[in-house]
Amino acid sequence: MKKALITGITGQDGYFLSKLLLSKGYEVHGIIRRNSSMHQGTLEKLNPEERQLIKIHYGDITDNNFIVNVVEKTRPDEVYHLAAQSFVGYSFENPTFTYHNNIMGTLNVLNAVKEKAKDAKLYFAATSELFGRTTIKPQNEETPFMPNSPYAISKLAGYWTTKSYREAYNLFFCNGILFNHESEVRGPEFVTRKISMGVAKMSIGDTGPLILGNLNSRKDWGYAKDFVDGMYSMLQQEKADDFVLATGEQHTVREFVEEAFKIVGKNIEWEGEGINEIGRDPNTHDVIVKVDKTFFRPIEAENFLGDYSKAKKILNWEPKTKFRDLVKIMVENDISLLKKST
Repeated sequence: MKKALITGITGQDGYFLSKLLLSKGYEVHGIIRRNSSMHQGTLEKLNPEERQLIKIHYGDITDNNFIVNVVEKTRPDEVYHLAAQSFVGYSFENPTFTYHNNIMGTLNVLNAVKEKAKDAKLYFAATSELFGRTTIKPQNEETPFMPNSPYAISKLAGYWTTKSYREAYNLFFCNGILFNHESEVRGPEFVTRKISMGVAKMSIGDTGPLILGNLNSRKDWGYAKDFVDGMYSMLQQEKADDFVLATGEQHTVREFVEEAFKIVGKNIEWEGEGINEIGRDPNTHDVIVKVDKTFFRPIEAENFLGDYSKAKKILNWEPKTKFRDLVKIMVENDISLLKKST
């Protein structure tokens, strides 16, 4: 039986990756930062049988001794390093925490695998945020990086460390440069889930409005479940390499809002521009979307569009879920959750 160790197992990708690996017969180990409530994040959404199969190790990736002991004890065949302070907006508010967690934590994980499980295959969760304010479109594995947030800079350090360790020590270390991927278990602080939850609430009587930042920001949005398949495929190859995973489609936040409201039968009407733009319910003329500059990033990066041709050629991977279907999955799931709680 193969063994996999997942850092950041309580997040969105950890949820889908756990399900995938368990379905393939893996022994799954996960690292969770200890908390007073012993909350296990998205793992609590797994069915009881799945949860019982996952072996949890409580600790922190910034604790080097802890990481070394876990890797030495588990001797994993595959390591998926997903743990990070992953919210871009918060990285501007607390860059010190972001750098410490994302850079030192990653260094601890890579060193532990290098020293205690050198035959293990490792996946590092990089990000399309590495491209920052690039003017090149679409972006692929050869596009120069222009990170423009503390989060992106911290991830770039992890990317280069992963790559240099692979080359210097002949280790099977991969970077996954993943473009935005969302799902029904996405954290509520991310704009896509904020939209789906807000629309769901309004569909059952909440008056709103939904308050957002830059409606013109353009992203390449895919479904996390599809992207996790790509992560897994990277570690099943004979040779370690770096891959972009994306959809090759670009949509604005405004389009995401429009699609979300269509799910509940509303064709939103827009008025104004910039921070004065509002969205109205065409039937009641109520304001259901507002813009607040508080939610704008200090530096906007809005040109993301991925070229996943390398992953398609080598991994035989491509996204299965279309943009509209992704929005539908998220909104309908949030409506269902709200109805269950009332």
